Amino acid sequence: MKIGKVQESVLKRSVLRQLKTRRGEIILGAGLGEDCAILAPGEGEIVLLSSDPITGTGKDMARYGIHASANDIAASGGEPTAVLLTILLPPSCEEKELRELMAQAEETCASLHIQIAGGHTEVTDAVNRMVLTVTAVGKAAAGTAVATGTAKPDGDLVVTKWIALEGTSIAAKEKEEQLRTRFPGFLVEEAMAFDRYLSIIPEAAVAGKSGVWAMTDVTEGGIFGALWEMAESSGVGLEIDLKKLPIRQETVEICNFLDWNPYELISGGSLLIAAENGADLVRKLEAEKIPAAVVGRTTRGKDRIVKNGEEKRFLEPAKPDELYQL
Repeated sequence: MKIGKVQESVLKRSVLRQLKTRRGEIILGAGLGEDCAILAPGEGEIVLLSSDPITGTGKDMARYGIHASANDIAASGGEPTAVLLTILLPPSCEEKELRELMAQAEETCASLHIQIAGGHTEVTDAVNRMVLTVTAVGKAAAGTAVATGTAKPDGDLVVTKWIALEGTSIAAKEKEEQLRTRFPGFLVEEAMAFDRYLSIIPEAAVAGKSGVWAMTDVTEGGIFGALWEMAESSGVGLEIDLKKLPIRQETVEICNFLDWNPYELISGGSLLIAAENGADLVRKLEAEKIPAAVVGRTTRGKDRIVKNGEEKRFLEPAKPDELYQL
């Protein structure tokens, strides 16, 4: 394709024509020449926004990117309503690739009842592969938003589903051929399918109704990074039992094979929650068929300790995600 804004015919055919999901709050959405989406939430509501570039994978980037931004909204106590997509294409890209990206984006948004409300699509020699940035918009009732940095001492820490789901799925897709030489096909295929767990919207909704203190979706930097960020921004200490952190065996096997630390691997699909009564929250989540576990407690002071049996280690600021070794 030619460098510059995507041609009008391509924009209509391969971008706008793919967009079918609609929401009543979006009174002006994506369209030719439209530079701004207009959201009209109900009285007494607030608007939330989040933006994420997708650089860690070349496969299924629309699926991962939309879930990541929508999860940010949900982890803040909001309901995602719309996304805006900025797509940068290298000149070598074919229109078919753009159409496939948009079809995947629409499919993902439809599964979450989110509208693609706008964005920007451009061909540029500043990139050598497709780059996608997703900006999510959401709404919440006034006074109900939750932050990462509002955890309190002497509470429980809960983790939903399993850590490193996103990183395991990406690794299995990117390294499929190599992994099949070591593991049975069913293990690799199940790991690839972990992307079906990427949304934390259901568990965030349950947690938000339970009056939790703080939430954050576990993304780049893995569970160790999320724990550090919650503790640092909240000014609390932590005591974490490593053996209680939920992890799938497929993740263990693949991370061992690739010599990765699963606790520092991007973990989209898992939500970290600080609450006064973690056991009660786990029961509420499990009643909605959402696996969850109490993995530790917040403490007074600044020590952030991870226990593994008799061994202790201190958490450090988030390191570069293991996924970048790809």
